Amino acid sequence: MLSGIRVIEIEGLGPAPFAAMMLAELGAEVIVIHRPGKGSFVAGERNLLDRGKRSITLDLKDPADLEVAKALVIRADALIEGFRPGVMERLGLGPEEMQRANPRLVYGRMTGWGQDGPRAQTSGHDLNYIATSGALWYAGAPGTPPQTPPTLVGDVGGGALYLVAGVLAGLLKAGRTGVGTVVDAAIVDGSAHMMALLMSMAPSGHLRTERGQSLLDGPHWSRVYRCHCGGYLSVQCLEPQFYAEFLRLLGLEDLPVFAAQHDRSAWREQGAALEAIFAQHPLSHWAEVFAGSDACVAPVLSPQEAATEAHMAARAVWRHEGDDVNPAPAPRFDGSVRQVSPPPLRGAQNEEIRAWLASEA
Repeated sequence: MLSGIRVIEIEGLGPAPFAAMMLAELGAEVIVIHRPGKGSFVAGERNLLDRGKRSITLDLKDPADLEVAKALVIRADALIEGFRPGVMERLGLGPEEMQRANPRLVYGRMTGWGQDGPRAQTSGHDLNYIATSGALWYAGAPGTPPQTPPTLVGDVGGGALYLVAGVLAGLLKAGRTGVGTVVDAAIVDGSAHMMALLMSMAPSGHLRTERGQSLLDGPHWSRVYRCHCGGYLSVQCLEPQFYAEFLRLLGLEDLPVFAAQHDRSAWREQGAALEAIFAQHPLSHWAEVFAGSDACVAPVLSPQEAATEAHMAARAVWRHEGDDVNPAPAPRFDGSVRQVSPPPLRGAQNEEIRAWLASEA
């Protein structure tokens, strides 16, 4: 899909490498500029997020290596970086300087707090950003601390995916006008924007500030339940026909306590009753009860378990690589999944990339 597009990534952590990986999986040529050394303590020397990319190691504080980096950016369609505001400018790789040399350049900037504002220069991580943006508020049962899957809502959802959307939009503009743009992708912005779907329920009364009283964060039919074996079962039968099917399969359709699906005053009692019911049998039992139904019930699986689940296996969503499982690229185009090269060792293409630059000089 992005064949012929060249992206330069300046090595960072988390959302910026994820965004560059996704662009590589969409067909762009992505060259990642790694720092010399063994890599971060998080990812190590061979980072899954580098799959589909080529690697060159450069010390951006070394004048000669900095010139190589500039030469790469001048020949690129897009750049991705994830430093605090001002770092790239101090290196001489800021958007003004790079776009003077390459007016078509789409300059993708990934931060937690954004390029400006009172917190722009302070440290933070995924959980801090989504806590501040409001995206963490409804995550969890009432009376328990909010908790979300690490990195998914902030780093990936509100960060990397918004950076990808911004870069793609910038590339479309550059294709039409010959003029690049600067993409300011901040996790606080993106994760707050992701709340629009939930906030759209407020005018109808289905979203309330009090936790546990909204359409999706309080009902007994929108929860995760613990089973006898210690496994977990997700339930979210929102529509009345799905709720009716859920009750039928449990043999509860005639019990008055479950009749009022949207009675907030009954949710606590209804949830407690379901907790007791699901605790009677192991997860495998409940998976069989609800298999093939429209009750909107599914077991909570680990990535390793998901890799062998029938639907996930049929679509090859998770792939075994040695002892690990890794997710396949997404989305799919024309029904096929793009094959990408494995992550390279840091600096694996040093000579090849330098030779190409020499031939371009």
